[in-house]
Amino acid sequence: MELKEALKLALQSLWANKLRTVLTLLGVVIGVASVIAVVTLVNGANTFVVTKFSNYGADVFTITKQPAIITSTDDYVRFQKRKPILFDDFKYIEENCKRCIGMGAQQVTTGKLVHGTQAITDASIRGYTWQMPHLQNLNITSGRDLTASDEEHGSHVAVIGTDVQENLFPGIDPIGQEIRADGTPYTVVGVIEKQGSTFGQSQDNFIGVPLTTFQKDYGTQKTVTIYVKAGAAGDPLEAAADEVRVLMRARRHDLPGTPNSFELDTNNTLVGFASQLTNSFGAVAGAIALISLVVGGIVIMNIMLVSVTERTREIGIRKALGARRQDILLQFLIESGLMALVGGAFGVFGGVAVAEVATLVTGFPSTVAFWSVLAGLVMATTTGLFFGVYPARKAADLDPIVALRAD
Repeated sequence: MELKEALKLALQSLWANKLRTVLTLLGVVIGVASVIAVVTLVNGANTFVVTKFSNYGADVFTITKQPAIITSTDDYVRFQKRKPILFDDFKYIEENCKRCIGMGAQQVTTGKLVHGTQAITDASIRGYTWQMPHLQNLNITSGRDLTASDEEHGSHVAVIGTDVQENLFPGIDPIGQEIRADGTPYTVVGVIEKQGSTFGQSQDNFIGVPLTTFQKDYGTQKTVTIYVKAGAAGDPLEAAADEVRVLMRARRHDLPGTPNSFELDTNNTLVGFASQLTNSFGAVAGAIALISLVVGGIVIMNIMLVSVTERTREIGIRKALGARRQDILLQFLIESGLMALVGGAFGVFGGVAVAEVATLVTGFPSTVAFWSVLAGLVMATTTGLFFGVYPARKAADLDPIVALRAD
């Protein structure tokens, strides 16, 4: 029997039992949709993390009191006992680091912004040294950036994110307008370009002011984050990081052989950890999703066994008319494989739709990878063929005389 004829017979059989075919497909659809949704969300998270950290540049590293990601309570308690990194530490590194071509520091708190009768209660208030926007690739769309003079004189000037512009200055130019941050007045001198959201949290709901001005209101003893630009990735980055590490250990009197009392992280460190975390999550979620696919395969096998029982006389007639064992085997394998392939196609669309809905509702990033679509279809078809082998062999091994006598 030609493949074309076998395919035609398989389609006719599936179409003749539409309801049963649809119900059989559900297991495969759910399984493939789950796998595609997980892969799409994990790819989106990885792409997002790499993109966000890359914005700082491959030649930028940070010095902080504690790591950005803490995985245990014991570690959190230990890190909290560390001395804060102060503005004087930043000035010391800035004055003594020979391999650092750019440095900046910032402090962050959450507070209330007010302009006229408009207010935002959960805005990020950032104290910047004048270099920070450049190190974070924050570009000005209107007005000007903070300057060294603003920092030196403790000027009450500010740059704002687009969310602050839209909520506090609707329909008017914010440049030159007054804004109050926790009661302190500032003059808006610039607007930062839109940054978008991170896992559903806007990155544009902030105000940036000179760090020296910020510390007048919030104190000088709170820890700062230091950003260092080394000039290029690779050896220059490592050389600058080593120099800063030595300077910080000497500054904080870390004894030889003891761990650092601070964290020094490069982009590769953060990206690697975040990617490992998302991949681990994806592996666990993917394994759970694969269980649905296996269940779908078992459903296909059971339905195909029922189909063999129902079509016993048909099989006997075909064998009596000259159909060979491999012809019967091919027909039933094509039916199970085709059923799974169609289910896989619907599953791919369903998985992508689920991921997109998750992105719209929660802001969690998603990226559809072409390889995951192909993998989903291959997995579905392979599942159908694997679980269809036993029913197909049972049909192919039927004795034509016994099959013709079946009621």
